[in-house]
Amino acid sequence: MGYSCFTLLLLTLFFSFRASSADLIHQTCMTTKYYDLCVSTLKSDSSSPKADAKGLVLVMVRVAIANATATNAYLSSQMLSAAANDMKVAIKECADKYAFASEALKSSSQDLSNEMYDYAYMHVMAAADYPNGCRNAFKRSPGLLYPPEMALRENALKRICDVVLGIIDALA
Repeated sequence: MGYSCFTLLLLTLFFSFRASSADLIHQTCMTTKYYDLCVSTLKSDSSSPKADAKGLVLVMVRVAIANATATNAYLSSQMLSAAANDMKVAIKECADKYAFASEALKSSSQDLSNEMYDYAYMHVMAAADYPNGCRNAFKRSPGLLYPPEMALRENALKRICDVVLGIIDALA
């Protein structure tokens, strides 16, 4: 009898914790522009159920860093196969912009850890804007078209950054 009551108590505590962590994810994501992206991203990360709101925003920042870093690596690989010099120059500039975005996001992570939300916000805004420089590099070269793959990657980083900004707004 005592054992089953104890087990029941533990199960109740476990499921109430799980529900409250899921509630925190939903409540946090309600403050963002892209609710579905926020929820799916946070639910896919194993550290989210144990995180508070600041931990959740740090999860999203890590996702943004991974996105910018992957795009930088993708561009570096594309540079090797680019035939035209104008294309190589544009791709190199894009790779640099995504490297800067990654660094800005790393700075925002440090700012968030130190609860310097204004600075974190500024760094995330910068990271979201760096892909515009990539698009502009292609516009400056007549005859170069902005690759559809880059448009998708640009949009993805901007959306992730928008989610981060929404969460920071709620924290500040």
